Amino acid sequence: MATIRKSITFTTQQEDWIKHQLQKGLYTNESEYIRDLIRNDQKNYLKQKQLEKAIHEGLQSGVSNHSILDIMDEINHIG
Repeated sequence: MATIRKSITFTTQQEDWIKHQLQKGLYTNESEYIRDLIRNDQKNYLKQKQLEKAIHEGLQSGVSNHSILDIMDEINHIG
């Protein structure tokens, strides 16, 4: 995968936060940390879109004939 070099600016507080993450040993360098943030943001975006789609489908499906207890029972059997 090709890489592209970027120059970005951080506040002092943000720089301190990044250094703290590196000091904790979670990441080996700043680029690794920033790439992980972007990957997590991408995952969250996809989850948000899936949730929006499910909500839309739910609203379009109309009112359920099931009681809340029926729905909770069904959820308990799935999980």
